[in-house]
Amino acid sequence: MRGPESAPRGGPGRRDEAMMRTALDAALAGRAVGGGSAVGGTDVPVGAVVFSADGRELARAVNAREALDDPTAHAEILALREAARVHGDGWRLAGTTLAVTLEPCTMCAGALVLARVDRVVFGAWEPKTGAVGSLWDVVRDRRLTHRPEVRGGVLERECAGVLEQFFHERR
Repeated sequence: MRGPESAPRGGPGRRDEAMMRTALDAALAGRAVGGGSAVGGTDVPVGAVVFSADGRELARAVNAREALDDPTAHAEILALREAARVHGDGWRLAGTTLAVTLEPCTMCAGALVLARVDRVVFGAWEPKTGAVGSLWDVVRDRRLTHRPEVRGGVLERECAGVLEQFFHERR
């Protein structure tokens, strides 16, 4: 399903790349601190950052399922929770962009739709569990009342490289 979700490489592309670099920084910082998680453990190094409409960072998070013994502690969910606290419109994150280093799963895709995130920018594709264009396309289901704009494959090699290195070290 790759293709229509990719934006031109002009102005918006540079902004998306800058956002993705911030998400990569979060993933790498979390990995450096605790082997995959900012709070310790062996979590898969995925970074997620929520930005306001004017590009201001609202929240960032890394996967913390192992560290918190919480199956819902994906980077996207943790970042969305924190962004909702600081955004100023309750749980609604209208006008925001979520940048995440790995294509969101069904849980995360559902959460970002329900939070009314305007845009999703992700790095590496996830053919096994991806729900934003790979295995499923939850966010663009016409039956939903909110469908965010999606751009996938932003800094794909860099994002995939972080994950490949993590799994290589565990084998």
